[in-house]
Amino acid sequence: MHFRDFAPSALLTTLLAAPQLASAFYLPGVAPTSYKPGDNVPLYVNSIKPVAAPQDSRLHSVVSYDYYHPAFQFCKPEGGPQYVSESLGSILFGDRIMTSPFELKMGKDEACKPLCKATYDERSVQFVKKRIEQGYSLNWLVDGLPAGQQIEDQLTGTVFYSSGFLLGQDDKDDNILFNNHYNIIVEYHEVNRDANQLRVVGVVVQPTSIKYDGKVDCNSEHQPIVFGSQEGKSQDIQFSYSVKWRKSETAWATRWDKYLHVFDPKIHWFWLIDTAIIVVILVLTVMSILVRALKKDIARYNRLDQLDLDDLGDNGALEDGVQEDSGWKLVHGDVFRTPSRPLLLSVFVGNGAQIFVMTGCTIIFALLGFLSPSNRGSLGTIMIVLYTVLGFVGGYVSARTYKAWQGEKWKLNIVLTPTLVPAMIFTTFFLLNLFLWAKESSGAVPFTTMLVIVAIWFIISIPLSFAGSWLGFRAVQLEAPVRTNQIPRQIPPVSTYLKPFPSMLIVGLLPFGAIFVELYFIMSSIWFSRIYYMFGFLFLCYGLMIVVCAAVTILMVYFLLCSEDYNWQWRSFLAAGMSGGYIFLNCLLYLVTKVQLGGLAGTVLYIGYSAIISFLFFILAGSIGYFSSWWFVRKIYASIKID
Repeated sequence: MHFRDFAPSALLTTLLAAPQLASAFYLPGVAPTSYKPGDNVPLYVNSIKPVAAPQDSRLHSVVSYDYYHPAFQFCKPEGGPQYVSESLGSILFGDRIMTSPFELKMGKDEACKPLCKATYDERSVQFVKKRIEQGYSLNWLVDGLPAGQQIEDQLTGTVFYSSGFLLGQDDKDDNILFNNHYNIIVEYHEVNRDANQLRVVGVVVQPTSIKYDGKVDCNSEHQPIVFGSQEGKSQDIQFSYSVKWRKSETAWATRWDKYLHVFDPKIHWFWLIDTAIIVVILVLTVMSILVRALKKDIARYNRLDQLDLDDLGDNGALEDGVQEDSGWKLVHGDVFRTPSRPLLLSVFVGNGAQIFVMTGCTIIFALLGFLSPSNRGSLGTIMIVLYTVLGFVGGYVSARTYKAWQGEKWKLNIVLTPTLVPAMIFTTFFLLNLFLWAKESSGAVPFTTMLVIVAIWFIISIPLSFAGSWLGFRAVQLEAPVRTNQIPRQIPPVSTYLKPFPSMLIVGLLPFGAIFVELYFIMSSIWFSRIYYMFGFLFLCYGLMIVVCAAVTILMVYFLLCSEDYNWQWRSFLAAGMSGGYIFLNCLLYLVTKVQLGGLAGTVLYIGYSAIISFLFFILAGSIGYFSSWWFVRKIYASIKID
């Protein structure tokens, strides 16, 4: 891995550049490029990535490769390929963009232009054959647009463009064919009917397999190139391409509409509406139960406090037959007792608040159009930048939480808040990256890029977290509305559904249900290299998840307090965070049904990345449940009069 894979100057530009709207919803750097007839239109090549295999529509690998990996032996430009500068997010997501030998002149058609010859030995043939069987696709970029294939959705009949085209395919006799000729169709649009201002609005590649017999001639009939048909022998292959320019009425601002396709849109809409209705009913039910019950409880408790001791009967019971202390009021002297391991809890909720704000800001940026698919890697870049800058929020929330629970190891809290969770994520990511390095995958993050990320973390995030912690510890301590008894109260046995594990399973299932469908589309985008752009749906699902997470956790805490169990702090965090566990289980189910990874490395990578995503969601959802429960507990105990 070389330093050229990542330029620190590009990162500095990313961090300092203020987002501004340029044209339509595109960011600077992807503004329209107009060409004159005959101008050179660069064609860049990207990583060779796995998609669903044609034979069974399953994903058979998660390892991507450089376009110029020695085994593929693709033609190189004169002087060797050069890396194109990329954003931080683009590098982390496995993009490796380089120059190519293809020559595209605006408006000039090319017919069967030869490229180069390559000799594939037996080892290279078997390697490429395996990649074809696994459904690998080539990824080219022309004026920022992916070169794909024209596909028709069988369910809706909609025609759209894929973001890549297959390395090869199998024929009706199950022979593996290698594509060595590319018919490139470029669609262009005239700006204001001006023939001297032409813009690229679409790119389609029709790959074919042609076994040339000497002269490069695409018009005559040729046999296809069958890989693996000559065991133990090398194969000579001639590469070629044709270029066809097609005038289009598609405007430049809407050129991505052909690539943004929703699979199963009716199911998506139906599930979202159905989930929203269920969530509304659930929240109204919870609010109705809690408001009615709490209003009755608070009125009864306050009425009892106003009664004189003379109203007591001989047996110490009140006239209405209710004891003075019962239900959740009975544990008022213990409900704000310091939980076990307050340091770890404060660190987790601090990072959860940081992730919560980062996710919300990222979705808002996406809704405003700042994360256009034209700006490759912008989603990953903005998430990393936001999480780094929001270290201040994590430090402040963690410090205030730890101080509220009267923690004494405040120095350790300041140190662990910006280091514990990121260190766990980075260590796991680094170990998974070793598998990619061993596989010579283009998805392996260069070591220099990792060093830059660590440097950014220590230079920006940790100091901001320290500043937030310092302000948090200097702020006024959050006082409990009731006094805490010196001797903890004994907790009686609780019902089965209120025990830790059953309650976690019940509470965590509902927030997971609110995001289940959107999670399916996100998973398909991550593993099948599809473009995700449905941020409006994601915004609604994120809001529904927050509401459900808060409502069901508050309901669980209320039942817990009514059963005289005052250990609600960790219970609320773990119960809401269990939705992250359901996400991990869903990923395992996805592994069995949609993915078929034969090798150990691919399975480890899939499970490892799924575990990282699930762990981050565990902290996010757990923090939502914890803070909503904290607000609820403070609210109800501040509403009653206690001597």
